[in-house]
Amino acid sequence: MMAEAARYNVDRGAQIIDINMGCPAKKVCNVAAGSALLQNEPLVVRIVEAVVGAVGDRVPVTLKIRTGWNRENRNALRIARMVEDAGISMLTIHGRTRADLYHGDAEYDTIAAVKAALRIPVVANGDITTPQKAKQVLALTGADAIMIGRAAQGRPWLFREIEHFLATGELLPSPEVAEIRAIMNAHLEDHYAFYGEFTGVRTARKHIAWYTRGLRGANLFRHRMNTLETTGEQLAAVNAFFDEQAQWSDRLVYVDEAVAGDAQGDGKDETNNNKKGELLAA
Repeated sequence: MMAEAARYNVDRGAQIIDINMGCPAKKVCNVAAGSALLQNEPLVVRIVEAVVGAVGDRVPVTLKIRTGWNRENRNALRIARMVEDAGISMLTIHGRTRADLYHGDAEYDTIAAVKAALRIPVVANGDITTPQKAKQVLALTGADAIMIGRAAQGRPWLFREIEHFLATGELLPSPEVAEIRAIMNAHLEDHYAFYGEFTGVRTARKHIAWYTRGLRGANLFRHRMNTLETTGEQLAAVNAFFDEQAQWSDRLVYVDEAVAGDAQGDGKDETNNNKKGELLAA
């Protein structure tokens, strides 16, 4: 089935096939998929061999895993060697076990051990939330690249911040309010077009919450926004919220210090173009 699915997608233009054996969700693991597969190493190899055999001569086949099923069974290094031999082109590792879900801190020693043992590119993933953390993880693991997941929710500009910091060692100023409003408008319009009116307005709420988390008045805004029933009302409320933000600063200003600390990474205040002197997003 996996080989057939890979062939189907490549025939329709897919340029890469990425197999996800890192998902820890209960509904996924309960059907022996995602990171549940880490308990069955022979099956992991059979799946990889089948997919590589089906499309590996046409596109790269890559794989994502976790460090193991639980902390007593960290088998990422053993699996990594097996899947490299089976033809995987690149391996991404999340620095937690399936049992960890997203609790606690990601660990990078396992990723470093895998990187040292393999010839193919290795990508580090897990708790990479700031430019500074990205640099630290690359140094700790020796990984060829990093993968950003939850940290980019509502903060897609994180990628350019990381790229800039790795290239220059300097932090970019926070984004301008006008830019982020434009990004949100484009995002929401596409979201509504894809999901339709009823589902679109409801599924957009979490995205709006991610974009606005930690900003002045965000909690009150989200409570009110969650009562709106139409896409038009929702989009108007978002624009009104960012009009209010622009009255305080041309750039995003966080008043929730915990959120700002996560975004800033080093806890230092930024004052560039900050009319009110609050902590800025990085």
